[in-house]
Order: sequence, then structure tokens, then C-alpha cells
Amino acid sequence: MQKEKVLVTSALPYANGPIHLGHLSGAYLPADIYVRYKRLKGDDVLYVCGSDEHGVPITITAEKEGVTPQVIIDRYHNLNKSAFEKFGMSFDIYSRTSLPIHHKTAQEFFLNFYEQGILNEKKTLQFFDEKVKMFLPDRYVEGTCPKCGYEEARSDECEKCGALYDPSELINPKSKITGETPSLRETSHWYFPLGKFQMRLEDYVKEMSEKYGWKDNVIQYCNSWFKDGLRDRAVTRDLDWGVKVPLPDSEGKVLYVWFEAVLGYISATKQLGEERGDPDLWKKYWQTDDTKYIAFIGKDNIVFHTIIFPSMLMAWNDGNEDKYILPQNVPANEFLNFEGKKFSKSRNWGIDVHEFLEIFPPDPLRYTLAANLPENKDTDFYWKEFQARNNNELADILGNFVNRTFIFAHKHFNGEVPARENLSEMDKEMLTMLEAAPDKIGDLIERYKLKDAVLEMMNVARAANKYFNDSEPWKTIKTDKQKGANTINICLQTIYTLAELFSPVIPFTSDKLFKSLNSKPTDWYEAGKSVLPAGTKLNKGEILFTKIDDKEIESQTNKLGEPEEEKEKFNEIITIDDFAKVKLRSGKILEAERVKKSEKLVKLKVRLKGETRQVVAGVGKFYSPEELVGKNIILVANLKPAKLFGIESQGMILAVEDAEGKLNVINLPDNVLPGTEVR
Repeated sequence: MQKEKVLVTSALPYANGPIHLGHLSGAYLPADIYVRYKRLKGDDVLYVCGSDEHGVPITITAEKEGVTPQVIIDRYHNLNKSAFEKFGMSFDIYSRTSLPIHHKTAQEFFLNFYEQGILNEKKTLQFFDEKVKMFLPDRYVEGTCPKCGYEEARSDECEKCGALYDPSELINPKSKITGETPSLRETSHWYFPLGKFQMRLEDYVKEMSEKYGWKDNVIQYCNSWFKDGLRDRAVTRDLDWGVKVPLPDSEGKVLYVWFEAVLGYISATKQLGEERGDPDLWKKYWQTDDTKYIAFIGKDNIVFHTIIFPSMLMAWNDGNEDKYILPQNVPANEFLNFEGKKFSKSRNWGIDVHEFLEIFPPDPLRYTLAANLPENKDTDFYWKEFQARNNNELADILGNFVNRTFIFAHKHFNGEVPARENLSEMDKEMLTMLEAAPDKIGDLIERYKLKDAVLEMMNVARAANKYFNDSEPWKTIKTDKQKGANTINICLQTIYTLAELFSPVIPFTSDKLFKSLNSKPTDWYEAGKSVLPAGTKLNKGEILFTKIDDKEIESQTNKLGEPEEEKEKFNEIITIDDFAKVKLRSGKILEAERVKKSEKLVKLKVRLKGETRQVVAGVGKFYSPEELVGKNIILVANLKPAKLFGIESQGMILAVEDAEGKLNVINLPDNVLPGTEVR
């Protein structure tokens, strides 16, 4: 089988906090399983990752703690690097974007685009804190939304209602650094013309998805961006922390983290080459057509790896002879939740990886996550499921089979692999299944169906247990020793195959199995065919998995807790007469379409009694237009019309936010007529 040269990246985790189990399920464990499998196959694989260490959240954390950003990134880079190592991640390099080699690489891209005339300089108004003499990024400004009155809105966007507005419209803006009212000052930034690449990006996504089977969630996400139309994006911002803009008179400006972070994959590969004494190593993977580049991410990073990063590489390739390859596939996963809710550090809901691994070994966690990967929809981690996977599958199925086989081999065959001869039909069927397993499982991994692959791995262990039981070696060892020898020989062959098949998922356990068998891994596709030579001396087997009791799980669940939420304060009390001024009416949505250049806004046509209204609603992140058509909603019918993105909105529909942060449009029963009063 032809060997491949494969470049694999996992999204760079942000060095502003510890990674949790959801992160593992999104971008890291799937990539590690894939990489380990490809290496066993004999492919030339390079696996690159590292910490994303710039951006405003890091500076905010540093200011809160009264330390420098470097202190924050050092803390979390080292913490996460250690957690990844204990979890068994097989990165070739785990780099960081604060290194000089990354700054140089990012600046080279910026200067190349600047010199090609790709970047456009534009002047904008931005908040400026006079007290500390600095421009304030959006996260540093808080005020009242001019659309819905939410008092913790950012400078240009309201997270509550989804409204986008000019910073000058924000009511009562305050600097989060000093608490002072900032002024608006003119500043200039360079913009990348993303829209100019839209047609090429559409062709690229279409070609790659048809050739290599991109996931539906990735294709749909890309198409929604294309439908809204791509527009210019600023590549610089006013900030001290980050990669400095390499131009004269650009003091206080850095490259926007969205622009430079993805280039961390390239700079990390350059660093690896230098460490290996092969400075051109990165070119062998990034600039040769025979490389297959796979980018593993969570769904929140789809746009950066299917649209933004490819457009940057296209822009480079247009003006340079040394051309970069683009991702062949971007198998993005959905989100993993924790016990039915989103991970939340503030609510003490969830567990970080480094904390988990202080309590339990890594392989049961790897197996549990792999068996429940959010490949096509969000899934949940439950402590009880973790216990059940460990006890009922790893311990009772895989561990039990291995333990029984080694006990028999040591007791009845002097701890050696017995010879086999005159095999029965049952023996031959077991060997046939073993021979077919690597192909079947390998095909699933190649198509990024990792959850199905894990199921098939455990099915081999299930079949092995059945074979052991049906063969009854405890009986045949007394009546027909050769028959018993055949059974134990084939069971040991099965353990060898299982060690290889499970190696991408539970590598620490597989290492133990190979050690007990006194053997080494083979080529993946030979794992079901390789024969352990008769007479091979076995090492002593060991208990692979310790069962987890109910008290341990109860102890972990008791650590969870959502602190009682602070009672909401209502500073302005209204009378029934005040409420009576608000006219709520039922309405039926007749038409819906996305507002161009907005991720959140949807333009609706709503039928009331005797009239049709045009309403702009900020629910586009949670509903497609098709899902909204036909809904019976509640409309604030006497709200003063307002313009959003230049479109007049004649009312406001009511929605409620659930525990996961999703806005749910209030939907009335079908028998409520449009225009009915809601009271």
C-alpha cells in the first residue's frame, strides 16, 4: 500500500486557562487517534500544535492579577503542555506563538501582503482612555446597548440582542481599565480583502468536500458565510501585547490574533526543523504538493481554517514562487458538554484535564471520550458513563479476556505461546475475523468516523470473549490438550491484534500488552495476520483496568455545584399602567432571510391582524431562516421603529435564553390567530 506524507494540526489552545475535557473531544483526541493510526500504517506524519498566546483576554487576566501577560501565558502553556503529555498526546512539537520565530513568520506574511498591495489602510473611530493613554479594544469597553438597553454591551456589539452598531451609538460607555468615560478618536488599521477571495474559496470548499468527503457541518458553516458575503477584516489593532506591526510609525499596533495565530502552525514546524538540525524541514510539509494536510478543530474554529487561513495562503501563493498547500480536510467536531450543560469555570461546572489525571489514569478517559465523540452533534460527558465504560467495557470485556488468557498460558503452557495445529472451524473463523479487522477499522479512521472505529475495536474484544467461552479451554485442557493449546494460541494472537488496534485510543494499555507478549507493534495492516512464534516466552500479565466504585463517582459529582445565582436586582419598578403601554401581539412569520454582512440578524415578514410588519431579529446564530418561517411568535407591536444595518425594524419578537446560552423564540400554539393580544 502506498505510503502518504501527512501534515496534521490541532487548533492552538488559548493560553488563558486550563484545557478541559470538551477541548480534548474537539480538536486533540481525534487528531491523536488519527496520527497514531497513520504512524502504525507507516505513513510519514508530522503532528504540530502549540499555545495561542496573544490577544485581549490574556491582557485582561494579567491586569486583574497585577502581573504581566508573560506570567499568564507561561503558567497556562506549561500547565496545558504537561496535561497533554500525561494524556498521551503524540505531538511532534508543542510550540508557542510568543516565540521570536513565530513573530518573524507572522511579520513576513504581513509585509508580503503589504508589499503586494493586498492590504487596505482605513481610518475608523475607536474608544480611547485618556487616563491611561491607550485605545481600547472592544472587550475593554462596556456600556448600554442602544437597541435593547442591556447594560453590559461591548463597544460595537450587544451579546444579548445581537445588535451591531457604531461605537458612537453606545450609551454611557465606560473603560473597563479605569472606569472613566472614554473618548472617540480616529485611528487607522490595515484590512485584508477577504471578499476578493470568495469565489476561489467557494470553489476550493466545493472541490475539497466532493473529493475528500468533508463533514456536513463544515460545509454548511462555510456556505452560510458565503451566502452572507465575505468582507474586509482588520489585520491590526491598537494593543501593546502581540506581534508588532513591522512598519514605520506603527507604534502601539499589533497583528490581530485571528491573523497571526493560524500562522503558528508554520512557525512551529520551522522551530521543529531547527531543533532537528534540518532548517528546511517545514518546506517538505508545507510547500510540496505530495503532502496531505488535515486540520483538526472544534466547530467554533471552522471559519478560521476553511476560509480565513486558506485565503491567506492563496494570497501568499499569488505573489510568490514558494507556494503553500491548503487543508485537504477540516474534520471539525461539535461540542462536548458536561452532565448536560456547558463547561463553566465560574459555576464550577466541569473538570479540567490536569485535575482529572490527578485522580484517574488517562486511558479510561481517552476511551470514554473516543467512544462518545461529538462528530455530528453535541454530546455529553457523564461521570456515570465514564464509570460504566471503564468497568463494563475496558475491565469486563477487554481486561477480563486478556487476564484469563494469560492465566491459562502461564498455568498450562509454562508462560509460552503454545503451538497450534489441526484448527477447528471456530478457530479459523476467529482468525479470519482478526485478519479483516485492521482493514475495517482503518477505513473508518481514514474517513474520520472515529467513534465507529472505537466500537469496532471493542467488538473484536467482545468476539474474543465469546470465542474463549465457546472454546471452553478449561475443559479441553483436560480432554484434548492440543485443542486447548489452539485456543490459547489464537487468544494470544488476538491480544496481539487488539494491542495494535487499540493503540491509537489507549496507547498506555497497548504498551503494557506488547510488553506482556514480549513483542512489538507491526505494520497496521499486518496486525491481524502476524503470527506470534510458538515458544515465545511471555512476561507476566497485569491487571489492566481497576474498577471504579460508586463512592468515587459520588465524590466527583459532589464536587460539582452551581452556586446560587445572585438575585436579579430591579432598580426601576414599574406600575401596571406602565406595563399596559407595551402592546404585545401574536404574529405569524411569513418570510425570513439573513441580513447580509451580519452573523446574527434575520429579516422577517410578520403577519398581524390586517397588516404585515418587517422585523429584524438577532436570532440568526440559533435559527436558519427556514426554521423561523411558520412560527407563531409574540411581537412588541408598538415599539418605535429602528434601523439595523440600514433595515427598518417595526417591532421586536420575544425570545428566552436557555442555560446553554441559546436564544429560543417564544412559539405560541397553532390555534392562536395573528394579532391576538398577549397579556
